[in-house]
Amino acid sequence: MVAIIDYGMGNLHSIHNMIKNIGEESIISNLPSEIELCDKIILPGVGAFDRAVNQLHQLQLWDFLNDQALIQKKPILGICLGMQLISKKSEEGNLNGFGWIEATTKKFTFDKNFLIPHMGWNSVIFNPNHSSQFPETQNLDTKKFYFVHSYFVECENKENILCSTKYGNEFTSGIIKDNIYGLQFHPEKSHFYGKHIFKDFINS
Repeated sequence: MVAIIDYGMGNLHSIHNMIKNIGEESIISNLPSEIELCDKIILPGVGAFDRAVNQLHQLQLWDFLNDQALIQKKPILGICLGMQLISKKSEEGNLNGFGWIEATTKKFTFDKNFLIPHMGWNSVIFNPNHSSQFPETQNLDTKKFYFVHSYFVECENKENILCSTKYGNEFTSGIIKDNIYGLQFHPEKSHFYGKHIFKDFINS
């Protein structure tokens, strides 16, 4: 069973439907008593960094998720803003992120040839050092996923880079550390390709 964290910021039902589509079960919840019974956790996110931090604190989920990720070592996947929350801080706001991975969220800065936000389908190149965690996705001939974001995560340690994407410059589009995963793109909006991401995460 997968818990999809409901803190008012994310494509909750799209994720739920995608997981149902691949024959797995999930719940949408903001209750620690329900979430702790699940095997894996997905932290979605669309919106502003500081508002997300405040929402998680107000729902008394911040310390709970810290315990689930760092003490219980439960597999947790952050999507888009959810991935950025895994970093230490963001240029978008003033509050601290979870800091589960040594990384900082930064704003894209481009010349006029590249629009912000980075929006649409783009290719993802997986780090071969982490290919075993996403075997189904590795077997795809094309690895294209849907992006909508103005900020990206910059890792301090290269071993935490799960995958990368080129838009203007190459940026980190996925992060990993032990039981913690983050994806800047939206697998729930990436149709056929996204299904493989969820399969791999659930089976990890």
